[in-house]
Amino acid sequence: MKKYIVLILWIFILGACNITKKVPDGSYLLNKTDIKSDVRGIGSSALNPYIRQKPNSSMILLGRVKLHMYNIPNDTSTWMNRLLLKYGEPPVLYNEQLAVISAEQIRLHLKNKGYLNAEVDTAVVKKDKKANVTYNVTGNEPHRIRTFTDTIHSADTTIYNILNRSRQLELMKEGDIFDLSVLEEGRERMTTILRNRGYYNFLKDNFYFIADTTVGTNQVDVTLALNNPTDSTFHQQYYMGNVTVINGVDPTLLQDSTRHIPLDTIEYRGMQIISEKDRFLRPRAIYYNTFLRPGRLYADRVVERTYSSLNGMGPVNQTAINMTPVVRNDSAYIDSRITLFPGNLHYTQFGVDGTNSAGDLGVAGNVTYEHRNFLKGGETFRLQLNAAYEFITASDSLNLIDNSYYEYGVEAFLSIPQLLLPWLMKRLRDQPSASTEFSGGINYQNRPDYLRQFFNLSTRFQWASMEWRLQHMLEPIGITYVRMPRTSERFRELYMSDDTPILRYSYEEQLIVRTAYNITYTNYNQLGRRSMPSIPIRVRSGIEVAGWLPRIITGLGGTQKNENGFETIFKLPYSEYVKGDFDIAASHAFDDRNTIATHLALGLAYPYGNSDVLPFEKRYFGGGANSVRGWSTRTLGPGTYSSDAAAGSDFGRKIGDVKLDFSVEYRHKLTNLFELATFVDAGNIWTIRDYVEQPGGMFRWNSFYKELAVAYGLGLRLDLNFLLIRVDGGMKAHNPALPEGTRWTIFKPDFRRDFAFHFAIGYPF
Repeated sequence: MKKYIVLILWIFILGACNITKKVPDGSYLLNKTDIKSDVRGIGSSALNPYIRQKPNSSMILLGRVKLHMYNIPNDTSTWMNRLLLKYGEPPVLYNEQLAVISAEQIRLHLKNKGYLNAEVDTAVVKKDKKANVTYNVTGNEPHRIRTFTDTIHSADTTIYNILNRSRQLELMKEGDIFDLSVLEEGRERMTTILRNRGYYNFLKDNFYFIADTTVGTNQVDVTLALNNPTDSTFHQQYYMGNVTVINGVDPTLLQDSTRHIPLDTIEYRGMQIISEKDRFLRPRAIYYNTFLRPGRLYADRVVERTYSSLNGMGPVNQTAINMTPVVRNDSAYIDSRITLFPGNLHYTQFGVDGTNSAGDLGVAGNVTYEHRNFLKGGETFRLQLNAAYEFITASDSLNLIDNSYYEYGVEAFLSIPQLLLPWLMKRLRDQPSASTEFSGGINYQNRPDYLRQFFNLSTRFQWASMEWRLQHMLEPIGITYVRMPRTSERFRELYMSDDTPILRYSYEEQLIVRTAYNITYTNYNQLGRRSMPSIPIRVRSGIEVAGWLPRIITGLGGTQKNENGFETIFKLPYSEYVKGDFDIAASHAFDDRNTIATHLALGLAYPYGNSDVLPFEKRYFGGGANSVRGWSTRTLGPGTYSSDAAAGSDFGRKIGDVKLDFSVEYRHKLTNLFELATFVDAGNIWTIRDYVEQPGGMFRWNSFYKELAVAYGLGLRLDLNFLLIRVDGGMKAHNPALPEGTRWTIFKPDFRRDFAFHFAIGYPF
């Protein structure tokens, strides 16, 4: 096998020596195309798509592998030759006519961008049966707007008032470059606004522009005008008329004129709902997920919202909406017919895994059952049973059960596709993508040294607003209850002492009763109907408060103090803290290959009342693939804290209450598949109090900026469209854990000490 590999590599090397082997005499291999542009902001990457003939494909480091493959065989006598010809790539021969077309396409693009006098000169250098083509682009002076006016007011005053109030008529101003793409985007934007204000059949072609380029040197007068319908003076606004919902009825029953099986038709809040005797969905669930309501002004976004909400319901496989314009009593309406097609309502999954922990063999399994129309309202009910068993090597005892580890638990989840809110918050019930979720679980871990019990309860509301630009999540009550009813003396000595803080924090008994609210904002429509803004922004913010309900119980005398002076419920001290997070990410694409992205994350958590320190899982950590990438996960901070290397792992103290992360990343597309990134990260975590176990970790306003960790590095990404695989290598530039005067390691790097490698899925922000 090795001989064949060496032979193939040798053949490739020989093939690479004569790249023009199969170029006919009198022809030239298109070796290279280049664009040299003097137009500011319109470089080669923006003009490259208009070139109609490009050289053979090339791979990083390997070059034109497919062309070399094609050049190797001289005939088709062997299967290897046929294989190389099939997967190889014939040489791209220079075509003068395609070069002329390419130059003209580039010129027309520049003309559309306002450079009406642009020139494109094609220079071709032919040598050794190769042709190098260079397109020299001269933009000359662009045409600029002298005046921009509109005549819409005289054509349709209603449309004029709608567009004028939203400041959509100010597409260009004096001095702007006469860019047709700006006018086209404005036309599409105005059309979207009007179609969301009742203009059901309005098209962007109803707007047109008149441009006069004779008014002065490189100047243009532009007039925006409106075409009115040929059969009417004004464009018609439509309201929603009759709404009929086919509630999962078999299509054959609808077409059956004899109606052996009677259908049930009811009117629910103005909607006609047709169902079989055993109806598919309850009318209330249909109503709160259907936003095409009689009497409402027609809007495209309402149709999108209805599709999204109905298709998001578990039992619905597909939704079809047919709309018919009608005129009744001199008013225009849209009658709609909504058909719901049922999907599979029951889902079951089984899973079995083998385990091996430090040589101890075991088995784990789970069973999941899901009902996607549990209460006939599109509710999803999920029940999962899980269990694990591990055989521990026997020591003193011969009792297998006593020397084995087993775990079992059950989790239940119920999602209702509407907001179950008090009547005072009735307006929120009509928000899209709305759901109310309840979940609960119990889990038992039994080992020879301890018995640990987990209890989880939570309820959650989720909804969207502002055309899906705002995503809300409200968790009124979430309860985490951890008990350790049995521990051995040996376990307490080994795992619950101050010498092993991460284990001690992980195994402590605790009660957390929390309330949380999170909001996410994006400056673009997440359904993708509109083009992306030049600088897409995503902002996340949230607040979490724990302990308010137990504090009320304490005020009513329902708690007791333990020996440490903390209030307890069921003999467990409850946590009290407030935690806030803010996260913003923005990016800007210079062209289709180059993008710069930035990210800022802030976090602050404060324990109070019944807590001196936050629960372990609620504290922040630094370093990792999505933080300061010169540090591995949970190895940065807090502050200048530095652990004793001889003590080994110190994850338990690498946590804090304050977090700051800032990153700048430059991304360059090498090919459609590979992307290269360079980045600079800065940040750290700190404690809110001066804890003895974390010296140097406390946040101080006068010194925190000196304790920022800084890292730089390179990353390679593999973009598979449906999945992005990322590898990043980061180097420490400023290490706050080192003594002062030696923290800037960028000048004296130590690879073993300062380098961190990360493998992750998706972008870091």
